[in-house]
Amino acid sequence: MPTLLRIGAFRFYFYSHEPNEPHHVHVDRGSATIKIWLDTLEVANSRGFRALEIGGIVALVEEHHEAFMEAWHGYFDWGDRQARARRAL
Repeated sequence: MPTLLRIGAFRFYFYSHEPNEPHHVHVDRGSATIKIWLDTLEVANSRGFRALEIGGIVALVEEHHEAFMEAWHGYFDWGDRQARARRAL
């Protein structure tokens, strides 16, 4: 699970085994976690964050949106190319 960014106690990342889901990022702080769709900046699910914190987390995701999308495409598009190359052998 590649870590994309750390801001204070927040860790922004995605799982390497979720390429078939829409673009999204996970954010953890301790045992609290949230998943945010990058295309709409909507919360997919959240556990442990207070409602007042969620808006700030979404704002951080929006602030770093371009970098997250580049990381997503760089990671998953590369994996797709490798898989296609293996199938071609």
